[in-house]
Amino acid sequence: MSDNQKKLIELARSLLGKLYKYGAKLEEAPESFDCSSFVQYLYKQIGFDLPRTALAQASIGEVVAPGKEKLQPGDLLFFKGGWGHYNPEFPDGIGHVGIYIGEDKVIDARSDGKEGGSVIEEPVINFVDRPDFVVTKRII
Repeated sequence: MSDNQKKLIELARSLLGKLYKYGAKLEEAPESFDCSSFVQYLYKQIGFDLPRTALAQASIGEVVAPGKEKLQPGDLLFFKGGWGHYNPEFPDGIGHVGIYIGEDKVIDARSDGKEGGSVIEEPVINFVDRPDFVVTKRII
């Protein structure tokens, strides 16, 4: 595992429990995040400037072949989600992003469907086995 991957995972885990806020901007970090500002913030801390939205983030990086056995720490996993945004590359939309951290786990900032949500760690299967899973991208 590279130093960047280690730093990314360590920082992501240090933010577990932070508040989810739809539309949270980078300036609101590290107090609150939405899924894409969480990814943007983490990557910025290791020297990578990523776009703000999940759709724009899905448009960069190298496509990773399907299958959880191909994943490496730091890979970004995208699915449609309830707030999808669209472009010609992703006509079905992108609505959510999480970061694979190894050990079959993903960390993401997610709404709880009620009045809030937080940064959580969850099984990668919650992403890759979804019927609305779209793509995995590798930045580092």
